[in-house]
Amino acid sequence: MAARGRDAPIGGQAVLEGVMMRGIRTWSVAVRAPSAEQLTRGEREIPTGGIAVQTFPFSSALRRHRVLRLPLLRGVVALGGSMAIGLRALNISANAQIGGGEGGEGEDSVGGVEALSGVAWAGALVVSFAFAIGLFFVVPVGLVSLIKSQLHSSTLFWLIEGIVRTVIFLGYLVLLSRLRELRRVFEYHGAEHKTIACHEAGQDLTPENAARFSRLHPRCGTSFLLIVMIVAIFVFAPIGLPAWYWLLATRILGVPVIAGISFEIIKLAARHRDRAWVRVLMAPGLALQRLTTREPDHSQLAVAIAALRSVLEVESGDERGADDLIGLEVVA
Repeated sequence: MAARGRDAPIGGQAVLEGVMMRGIRTWSVAVRAPSAEQLTRGEREIPTGGIAVQTFPFSSALRRHRVLRLPLLRGVVALGGSMAIGLRALNISANAQIGGGEGGEGEDSVGGVEALSGVAWAGALVVSFAFAIGLFFVVPVGLVSLIKSQLHSSTLFWLIEGIVRTVIFLGYLVLLSRLRELRRVFEYHGAEHKTIACHEAGQDLTPENAARFSRLHPRCGTSFLLIVMIVAIFVFAPIGLPAWYWLLATRILGVPVIAGISFEIIKLAARHRDRAWVRVLMAPGLALQRLTTREPDHSQLAVAIAALRSVLEVESGDERGADDLIGLEVVA
């Protein structure tokens, strides 16, 4: 297995039959589109068409507004920006699979299937975000509240709640890893990691070279989410055992605070990745990536490479400052 080099100002995300890559001022999405015959027959489980690439400029709010670069706040802003780019990339990839364009206004259709609009994807994102908060923050506190009167200890309450939250999170990842429908997304996730690692090692971007690298990457969002689960335990500890409605409110309102703290931890770890304590801290997150990534084939690596090359053609990896790199710590 080939070794990674130093971190590059590149992040990414797996999408439907493709990969999104982002740099400092540019992002690109490459998708393996279904062939004309597959579109006609409606058989597109594994697209066999060419690679469609779209590239877009972007300007981070962190670069435009200095106040947003303050610790804790910068993490929330950076993650919000990453989610916005990821949403649009997912929209593009989904519409490519039904033969549409980007589908911003929902005007494209193939075979009577209308392309998904940006509004529809935004609605789906809101629902997904609410589901995540409910599952990982509201449900644990609700379950432990059922035995609240028997615990007689705020310390024991938040400890059990944290354990329940982490178990739910791990169980959720295991369930996702077993879904056949997500297998190819996880393979493209692995392709994204391998391609970034190949670039960071200074190797030529070819499927053969990228295949030699690990599908696990220290800047993966899976690792970040595990840190979120652990940080939540300590953030909620001082709250004690107020009335149920205050417990519920703190679990919802505390999410941005937890995300901001987790981001700072990941950012600190990124600066000291060669230290033993950092490797120990990151080991569980890397292990979890075995659930959310799969080994890609060369055709999937070619898609990830096409996305990365499109970004590298626009911007130079050496053209970066500290403020430009904020947000790229957790998007590989």
